[in-house]
Amino acid sequence: MKKQKEFYTVRGYQMLNCEKKSVTSSMEDYLEMIYRASLKEGFARTNQLAENLNVRPSSVTKIVQKLKELELVNYEKYGVIVLTKKGENLGKFLLKRHQIIEEFLKSLGIQDVLLQDTEMIEHDISFHTLKAIHLFNQFLIENPGILKQYQIFKTKHQNIDFSYPESIK
Repeated sequence: MKKQKEFYTVRGYQMLNCEKKSVTSSMEDYLEMIYRASLKEGFARTNQLAENLNVRPSSVTKIVQKLKELELVNYEKYGVIVLTKKGENLGKFLLKRHQIIEEFLKSLGIQDVLLQDTEMIEHDISFHTLKAIHLFNQFLIENPGILKQYQIFKTKHQNIDFSYPESIK
């Protein structure tokens, strides 16, 4: 196992990660949403993406054009957005990544901020950690008694003294 040699800021880790991939976090969100729409209809529309991602249609057009340049989607102005095979494969992975993290957080009992935390985690998690979480999720599925024990433990210790310092609230 390779040992971490240095600490970086969150932004530093993000920049290191960016050097390894050509698709930004924002592009990943669009691609995942296009994939979700494609599962239902075989394509996506600009207005549909804008509504689902809470952005303006002009923002969708800008990102979709970049995805087209990367050969992840086929798109003509005012037309439908269709994933290429490469885009479909990446979209499928992105949705799976989302589901793995969401399932893990649900196992921890996260509810109120489930979507927000899933979205925040999914873009910066390493593949190695994602794979470990996926394996852990499978372990919990195959060993439901352990999850039940955790839930009992969590209920018993829910009043543990852990809070934000007043100065950063």
